[in-house]
Amino acid sequence: MKRIAVISAILESPSETQEAFNGIVSDYHSIVSGRMGIPFGGERIAVIAITVCGELDEINALTGKLGRLPETLVKSAVSKLELDDVVIGGCC
Repeated sequence: MKRIAVISAILESPSETQEAFNGIVSDYHSIVSGRMGIPFGGERIAVIAITVCGELDEINALTGKLGRLPETLVKSAVSKLELDDVVIGGCC
C-alpha cells in the first residue's frame, strides 16, 4: 500500500552536495509528486521539501540515501493512512 510523505532536507554545503542530491531524487522520480527548494545566505545553505507518494520501502530508501550525503540533514513525515491504488490529486 502506498503512503504520502514529505521529506525535508537541509544542505549545509549545497555547492558540494546538490548534484548528488538531485541525482538521487531523479532516481526516484516515479514517486516524487512535488519539490520546493529555497536557498539561504547567498546559497551557503539550502532547504528542500519533497512530497512523495509510494510504498514505505521506497520512501525509506530515498530518505536513507539522501541522509547519507555529507553535510545533509534529512527528516521525513509519513502518513499513517495507507492509500489504495487510486489517483489522488496527481499522486499515486
